[in-house]
Amino acid sequence: MSELRVVPGDLVPPRRERRHLLSVEDLTRDDVERLLATAHSFAVSQERETKKLPTLRGRLVINLFYESSTRTSSSFELAAKRLSADTLNVKSAGSSVDKGESLKDTTLTLSSYDPDVIVVRHPEAGAANIVADNTKARVVNAGDGKHQHPTQALLDLYTLREAFGRLDGLHVAIVGDVAHSRVARSLVQALRLVGSDAILVGPPTLVPNGLAPVSHDIAAIADADVIYVLRMQKERMLAGASFVPTLREYTARWGITPERVGAGQRVMHPGPMNRGVELDPRVADSPASLVVDQVRAGLVVRMAVLYDLLTAGPVAVETAVGVA
Repeated sequence: MSELRVVPGDLVPPRRERRHLLSVEDLTRDDVERLLATAHSFAVSQERETKKLPTLRGRLVINLFYESSTRTSSSFELAAKRLSADTLNVKSAGSSVDKGESLKDTTLTLSSYDPDVIVVRHPEAGAANIVADNTKARVVNAGDGKHQHPTQALLDLYTLREAFGRLDGLHVAIVGDVAHSRVARSLVQALRLVGSDAILVGPPTLVPNGLAPVSHDIAAIADADVIYVLRMQKERMLAGASFVPTLREYTARWGITPERVGAGQRVMHPGPMNRGVELDPRVADSPASLVVDQVRAGLVVRMAVLYDLLTAGPVAVETAVGVA
């Protein structure tokens, strides 16, 4: 089997020591470049017949999820396994959380197993910081309330670079329920970090001011390179609250249909997708869609994050993926 190398363009400065990945604000542009380069190297390794690498053999990754998840939980588990780490998956349902155990005590309990990384998803903003304060393990925030989802932002950047060959100068229209979206907050910060820009589009009740330029007119997506679609985050809305008159009206005014996607524009969605509400199935399944690319990117980007937190950084990537 031929050796797989990091291409010269992927070489980036050595990483600074970082114990955790809790927020996009933890990252510099160099950090992003290094992580995306590492993810690219792992993507090449995943084209081989034997996809498992010995890189993190003997390490323990605990996935602690207090919210439902398909893409994030499965990709973190598979990322750890593809790097030969041991994994322990803990979901709040059926655990001592049902008996009233606090996040701190759950963290202390799991930390007694001496994990190397704890990946945590929680409905409350700041939960990942609580875990980080109560463990010696590295901590990765897999989503905390409406606050942050840094690995989603990284996989979105990876998807954009693969699709466009660049990040600088891209214009992204983020459409939908921005107010309740940790994805939107992290993505806006990440785009700014790499020289791209965003506009937020949707109804006034769902698009807050202050994150990025705002428009309540769907026509504002016309000049974007990418239309990034968000679902209605009903699980984070106050019970009984009404943010749009009806879903039918929301779809008519802000839903992404084939007629609203211009030539050359690409469409993204972090999932789960509500087909026929925020995104027309004809768009979701069209050549313009990068949704499946995002899911694929999630695996290699999360491999890169685990690798980066636990090893010496990009110098060792060739060794990690070089020989079958």
